[in-house]
Amino acid sequence: MLLRADGESEDMSLSTESAVGPDELAVLKLLALEGGLEGDVKISCSHLADRLDASNQTASRRLQRLEGAELLERDTVSDGQWVAITDDGERALHAEYEDYRRIFKTDSEVELEGTVTSGMGEGRHYISLPGYKRQFEDRLGYEPFPGTLNLDLREDSVRRRSAIGSLEPVPIDGWEDDERTYGPAVCYPATIETSDGETYENAHTIAPERTHHDDDQLEIIAPEKLREELGLEDGDFVTVAVGDRQ
Repeated sequence: MLLRADGESEDMSLSTESAVGPDELAVLKLLALEGGLEGDVKISCSHLADRLDASNQTASRRLQRLEGAELLERDTVSDGQWVAITDDGERALHAEYEDYRRIFKTDSEVELEGTVTSGMGEGRHYISLPGYKRQFEDRLGYEPFPGTLNLDLREDSVRRRSAIGSLEPVPIDGWEDDERTYGPAVCYPATIETSDGETYENAHTIAPERTHHDDDQLEIIAPEKLREELGLEDGDFVTVAVGDRQ
């Protein structure tokens, strides 16, 4: 462990991404406040250093770490640099926001909006597998209908979805049988509301653990067939309030 002249400790063995911490997130927040979420903003290290009450070298180093972690993009020019916060950077800020929201609010939830769509039928198969089915009954308190309600999320909900990571999930463990290994998943309590104002509370979102694929798709399970319970068809608009583990 080294101690730099500006007072910050630095472990030279750390990768750029692992070095991203509260100090770098503070820089990301400042850039967002200056318009970094809307597009490129021009900023100099001296200006950033003044805002951080730090040296130019420290400001530059924090920008490098954020860029290395793909939380922002930047283009250096003669009199400064153009920076823009990436989708990953926005997700990191959303996660920070949700952490603070949980501190100051008793009930935490993330509201997502989307339209009903037909799935590929894979949900029916996996939900019915005994290794998952036993855990659903034990941890969710019900045996799910063999199938999922599939939603195409709106663009703003895709961005907001990352905030779910700050909530407490219901974990579903991975397992294996004689033929193959099945991966873990995470569930979150969910309440569904249709455009007509009908609601269904005893549902859960479900997704593979540690995946960023298909962020625009949301799958929901429940004891009943949600399409029939709520009278839903492809293209119908619904709102889903995702909350902490009950």
